[in-house]
Amino acid sequence: LITVFTTKEYSPEQLEEFEKAEKEQMNIEMTDETAVRTKSNFITWGIVSLVVGAIMTAIVSFYSLEKELYILGVGAIIFGVILFISEAMSKSGKTSNGFYEIMDDLFHLPKTMKQLAVVQFFSWFALFAMWIYSTSAVTEVHFGSTDPASKLYNDGADWVGIMFAMYNLFAALVAFALPVLANLTSRKITHMLCLVAGGLGLISYMIFKDPNLLLVSMLGVGVAWASILSMPYAILTGALPAKKMGVYMGIFNFFIVIPQILAASILGFMVKNLFEGQPIYALMLGGASMILAGLITLTVYDPDEKTS
Repeated sequence: LITVFTTKEYSPEQLEEFEKAEKEQMNIEMTDETAVRTKSNFITWGIVSLVVGAIMTAIVSFYSLEKELYILGVGAIIFGVILFISEAMSKSGKTSNGFYEIMDDLFHLPKTMKQLAVVQFFSWFALFAMWIYSTSAVTEVHFGSTDPASKLYNDGADWVGIMFAMYNLFAALVAFALPVLANLTSRKITHMLCLVAGGLGLISYMIFKDPNLLLVSMLGVGVAWASILSMPYAILTGALPAKKMGVYMGIFNFFIVIPQILAASILGFMVKNLFEGQPIYALMLGGASMILAGLITLTVYDPDEKTS
């Protein structure tokens, strides 16, 4: 209702003028992009992807490692095949379709988007570590139980539910302060501070022994969550050509899915073989990943950033 009653409607004549101006701008952007865009190197990366995928799959099979690790090897092989298909389309001139355009755009991401993709990767890896291992970590470390049938374990699992509700509440409240902080500093610094707060929140799982103090941890996570859902997109919007906004935003979300697949593939292996079966260390890894994402944010080029 707020949208309905507060959004201004434009007349058909105004919309026609907007469309005319947009087409003129698109022609300029297409000319500029054609001048600088090089041919996508599908073959080279396709070979690399196939070789890496085959090696990873062979290692997992030879050493009888966790089966979820096959996801990485097989995924790399499938990506390699997709790249070869893209190259075949390019040679045959079948480039006027969504599949080819997405693959071609993937190899010609704007500078800001490439940098933010790395930030997103480490940010979301940390979040998936938290979502997957918070229950097992809290029930073991803070409630002293690893038996899902025990009362202590279920009390711990219920408490994690409350924790997750609280970080979402914190995020909703913090969201109002982010634009103010961004105006006082910059969007990059704001996002960096928020991610560091989230990383410290995850690391504090190990420090706080009282389950009630984990709400402080969730405050840090909530701050990061509010920024992750807004600040990267605010920065990215100013760096994308209008005619490619939709497809680039879709590609940008690849870097939410990829860390999810990676987390699901390797964290179980790491907890079992490197962390001696203690899931709390997966959260420590997630905290370090989020702090790293925050530091990388400082290297991102924000085209709309104020300069003195």
